[in-house]
Amino acid sequence: SNFIFNHINENYKKYLNPKKKKLMVVFRGINLEYFNSKNISKKILNSLSEIWNIDKNNFIILFPGRLTKWKGQEIFIEALNLLKENHHKNNFHAIILGSDQGRNLYSKKLSLLSERYRLNKKITFVKNCRDMPVAYKIADVAVSCSVEPEAFGRVAVETQAMKKPIIASNLGGSKETILNGKSGLLFESGDPKALAEIINKLMDTNKESLSLMGEEGRKNVEKKFNVDQMCQTTFTEYK
Repeated sequence: SNFIFNHINENYKKYLNPKKKKLMVVFRGINLEYFNSKNISKKILNSLSEIWNIDKNNFIILFPGRLTKWKGQEIFIEALNLLKENHHKNNFHAIILGSDQGRNLYSKKLSLLSERYRLNKKITFVKNCRDMPVAYKIADVAVSCSVEPEAFGRVAVETQAMKKPIIASNLGGSKETILNGKSGLLFESGDPKALAEIINKLMDTNKESLSLMGEEGRKNVEKKFNVDQMCQTTFTEYK
């Protein structure tokens, strides 16, 4: 990402020869055939929906990412509480999808936080999912709440590839991969109130508009973040 490009230029300038352009940005690419909503059967979709107890009448919010403080799961739970208390929304179901990778105290803290806000029935914690495209397909929107900059931010790109709107904190790579206001929405990092307001806004948005955001996201990824383009650009540079 350009974020990493600038970080290296700013912090390691003394090691770089200004006369020689030693750095270039090659955006990370994803497999657009794998992350394609057209390739998911209703049977597989319904199967995972049943396992996760998904009620199709609810607004489904997916939060993918390993359970660690800098990914911002606490901010997300705080935002859901504000969504319920300040915006009086109850027709939502959040899936926090990711392993704690041995961080048992942190995962317990998240569970206690959801209990404290009486969100037990609104939040489902899932440790892993072998078929991420299906998880994105189930959701109405995906969220990335990182409180530290993402070097790239794979979740944002995968979400857009699956034609779903993405909400992300305005840090790092996410600022480059998301078309703010078109394929997704950025919020002030670490601010649960701002996040709650954006989720509330999307919940009040009609399905046609959400679908259009998804279409814009897919176009964005096809244009900039496909794996073939990444490989070709890298190959050309070596050549």
